[in-house]
Amino acid sequence: MAKKQYIVAIEIGSSKVVGAVAEKTSDNRITVSHLFQETQTNCVSYGQVQNVENIKSSINRILRNISNNLDGDITQVFVGVGGRSVHSEASEINRSIDASQSITTNTIEAILREGSRNAVKQYQTITSVPRAFYVDKKLVTNNDPAGQYGNSLKIQFNMIVANKAIRLGLDRVMASICEKTNYITTALAMGQHILTDEEKRLGCMLVDMGAETTTVAIYKNGMLQYLNTLPLGGRNLTLDVANGMKVLEDAAERIKKNINNPLDLQMVDSIMVEGVNSKEAAQYINARAGEIIANVNKQLEYANMTAGDISSIVLTGGAAQLKGMPKKLEDTIKVAVREANMPSNVFFAQQSRANSPENVQVISLLAEAARTMDPMDTCVKVHDYDDNFDPVVTPRPDVDPAPVPEPTSKKKDEKSGSGWWKNLTKKFDSLISDADQEI
Repeated sequence: MAKKQYIVAIEIGSSKVVGAVAEKTSDNRITVSHLFQETQTNCVSYGQVQNVENIKSSINRILRNISNNLDGDITQVFVGVGGRSVHSEASEINRSIDASQSITTNTIEAILREGSRNAVKQYQTITSVPRAFYVDKKLVTNNDPAGQYGNSLKIQFNMIVANKAIRLGLDRVMASICEKTNYITTALAMGQHILTDEEKRLGCMLVDMGAETTTVAIYKNGMLQYLNTLPLGGRNLTLDVANGMKVLEDAAERIKKNINNPLDLQMVDSIMVEGVNSKEAAQYINARAGEIIANVNKQLEYANMTAGDISSIVLTGGAAQLKGMPKKLEDTIKVAVREANMPSNVFFAQQSRANSPENVQVISLLAEAARTMDPMDTCVKVHDYDDNFDPVVTPRPDVDPAPVPEPTSKKKDEKSGSGWWKNLTKKFDSLISDADQEI
């Protein structure tokens, strides 16, 4: 029987750690069977792990739950990379090539690997992704020069970089957890599996609003053109309410979620929510949300683009679930906004809570891992049991083995069926024994 291929992914956020496992079948169908999460506060700051031991403990508990449910051993894990310093750095490489031979995928990959080695001051390169290809100075419109012939190949690409402390923190967390850790840039995984090919061709902005950061990825002509992470998120709205209304952060979070539409002040009812006037609290929420959206809009300018260069915005993340956020984003940037859906080839079994907008990140990691993973590989080695196996019990060296009874020399007299002969024999033996004792 063919071995099942399991994929395990971990997403470490500012407010929680989420782990999920999925099974991939031969038809590329990915079924999420289990998802576990642990809330963490003040352990991760803007994507950078601050408390290694607490995060490590959370991941160990999550993986133990997965292992117990599958009755197997986890050998490798895919971990998402994100945080305040994650962004793109544009670069390009020109190469003269042999016009008598066609361009191969290996050639393209080798050039991109070379590009990844280019140093960016104070940052570590995570990966490199192409923006455009040119063969003999002509743009390759289908974004795939493999198979073409020419004298020169130019690749414009984005190096995805991050502060070295981001990767260092993850390495420290994962060092003793499992045999192998694979890192995936979370924003790229979402762009690969949440956005449609048409959206990326026409121009699209993917906006992931988290607790402490907002990641913006801009696509055009089917390729990533720009990526940046802003140090603003849903927690900023909460802290503004907490500071402005003089309440604790937990109470401010509940107030934020219980206002019917805090981003449309005309629709907010003036009522008391946990001792706070909802209309006053909504003013703080609305102002900060406006600042975040203004910064999102500014990323188009930094990417040398305008709102006219994109046809849609795809919104995701925990903070994106705030009532009225999609409409406010659409009204400000003047581009159609839709909320992100799960990857189309991902399905869910047993645990319906896994199919939730707040889990898009970790589900996208599973989908990307399934796309890139060797078909013969797996993250979980399930225990095999042989029903016909007869175990041999080896006694412990410090325990004496049970005594083996000595074989008897007496044989049953099969011819005699009555008991009088046995009784007479016993009496005769007894007389002889008594006589011996007296002598």
